[in-house]
Amino acid sequence: MKPASRSLPLLLSACCLALAACQTPVPAPPPKPQVPPQQRLAAVDAAAGVDDTELDVQPLRDPQVEDLRAQAQKALAAGDYAAAATVLDQALTHVADDPAVLQERAEAALGLADYAAAETLARRAFDLGSRVGPLCRRHWATIEQARLARDEHENAVSARAQIASCTVPGLKRM
Repeated sequence: MKPASRSLPLLLSACCLALAACQTPVPAPPPKPQVPPQQRLAAVDAAAGVDDTELDVQPLRDPQVEDLRAQAQKALAAGDYAAAATVLDQALTHVADDPAVLQERAEAALGLADYAAAETLARRAFDLGSRVGPLCRRHWATIEQARLARDEHENAVSARAQIASCTVPGLKRM
């Protein structure tokens, strides 16, 4: 072989290595901003709204369960979602099918970033409870937030649409 023909493969190899070293890596997509639990829970509160002109049926409550719910509300307000979940689980041993307690437990799960449990509990609360009013909107807002947290945007849109169907005006009395 001629000396020039021997150096050609070496020259090509060196050029390939030099080009490989110059490649810029494809940047990774920026991480999606994490929505803090407080913001998700605030969205649920906002969806429930406060409107005295709306029909809102409230059942009679067991005093022991009410005490547990009050403890859970304090824990939720303090951001202690695990304590709230524990107390609400205890309340659910007394009233397993209470839509309000199930909804509060769903919100505690949302605070704990347990999005599958949050959606399951809110769905169960909706199935057992009223189809109208603030509690209904809380169910669907919790489902929406759980789906958004799991990047299920199309499903979140359908949950968002359900929120509006929960509002029924109350009777106007003179």
